[in-house]
Amino acid sequence: MAGDYAVIALYIAGMIGVGWFGLRLAKTKSDYLVAGRRLGWFMYSGTMSAVVLGGASTVGGVKLGYTYGISGAWLVIAIGVGILVLHTLFARRLVKLRVYTVGEMLDLRYGGSTSTISGVVMWGYTLMLTVTSTLAFATIFKVLFNVPSWAGIAIGGSIVVLYSVLGGMWSITLTDIVQFVIKTIGILLILLPVSIVSAGGFDGMAARLDESYFELTAIGGDTIFTYFLIYSFGLLIGQDIWQRVFTARTPGIATGGGVISGVYCLVYGLAGALIGTAAKTLYPNLASAQDAFATIVEQQLPAGIRGLVLAAALSAMMSTASGALIACSTVSTSDLLSKLGLKKAVNEVTRNRITTLVLGIVAIGIAMIVDDVVNALTIAYDILVGGLLVAIIGGLAWKRGTRQGALASMVVGTVVVITFMFVDGVEANSPIYWGLGSSLAVYLLVSFLTPRTSDEILTVWTRRLNGSAVAEEEEAKLAASQS
Repeated sequence: MAGDYAVIALYIAGMIGVGWFGLRLAKTKSDYLVAGRRLGWFMYSGTMSAVVLGGASTVGGVKLGYTYGISGAWLVIAIGVGILVLHTLFARRLVKLRVYTVGEMLDLRYGGSTSTISGVVMWGYTLMLTVTSTLAFATIFKVLFNVPSWAGIAIGGSIVVLYSVLGGMWSITLTDIVQFVIKTIGILLILLPVSIVSAGGFDGMAARLDESYFELTAIGGDTIFTYFLIYSFGLLIGQDIWQRVFTARTPGIATGGGVISGVYCLVYGLAGALIGTAAKTLYPNLASAQDAFATIVEQQLPAGIRGLVLAAALSAMMSTASGALIACSTVSTSDLLSKLGLKKAVNEVTRNRITTLVLGIVAIGIAMIVDDVVNALTIAYDILVGGLLVAIIGGLAWKRGTRQGALASMVVGTVVVITFMFVDGVEANSPIYWGLGSSLAVYLLVSFLTPRTSDEILTVWTRRLNGSAVAEEEEAKLAASQS
């Protein structure tokens, strides 16, 4: 294990070092929250892939493969499809808006008074996403150091909070690129081929497993549909994803880089399912499918290489945790704290650093005491999609949508989702079905019954979508530099 310890120690030191370097780059609010909107193709696609493919996609993807075979890939495939749809249909417009949060986009489109409600929902979603990603650290550090869960959470969470606080999105971007490379090498280039060969290839797996392990729909049609409904739609509107879109240097980079990322997600999903299928062939009687990833890594890889693959899993968790943390911090400062008159208490970068630190500590504390984060994350995703999807997509695609329609759809969708969770249970599909349906119906009805959005608001919105905000921002920078 000495070789594994050395690799992990080097990885952790590298993350902290890169985070410290990011401190030098984060000089303005734009730098801290969206990396100065300066990312090119490689950095954009790499960081987008890193943030969406976390512990659930890696350890969880292998678990699904162990349980269901290749149909276990559908979870990550749904994530990839969400990324593809976002970037082919909406990314260009989002980059041109030059905003920082989903709430700011809603205020711009509908004329204000919407970001508080959307901000509360988005804050809960991003905080819970941070918590679940932080909780996943316990698995890796328990395997490495045999420490209790709370200690693993404290170690991993503290590293993420440290580099996120230091350089904000610049530190997160730089660490995510390193994590993306490590993840690609460790999971796709090492663990995947080693697992398949160790299991006797595809013929060997087919001979020892039930044929259902090689059926695309073995996981169940309802489950596949729910994955797409929750995760594909959730990725269309999540603050953690939009904030990465805002980092692109140009609309073209966002579109092209996002398509590359989406395709990478599809490959990653299939790889995780195949690794899980191989693990089922080699270790058919594991006490828990959750142990499939750690078992095949520990049993099939030599020291040093094993540490690299564990670092790849750690990378997946850290990239998602840091992305969710900076998103939660941004929503807090831009959509919520600003409404309380706290916006100018300190300069913007310092305020964001303090907020990120406080939220990071809170997330670590919650992760140490929660029992069922899966249900908590399900609640967050259901409320996010049921409450906000219609107002956001309607605002981007339908000019007749009004502020009253958006507010009504957010309130009704959220209330209906929560109500059906109490009636049918958190794990039922009905909350998201009824929530989305009622949100859409109310949005259309109220929008048609209320006056159209004023031409003044729509003119500003259209100018933003046409890229005028970019030109205005560049002119302002030029004027500031000459004064």
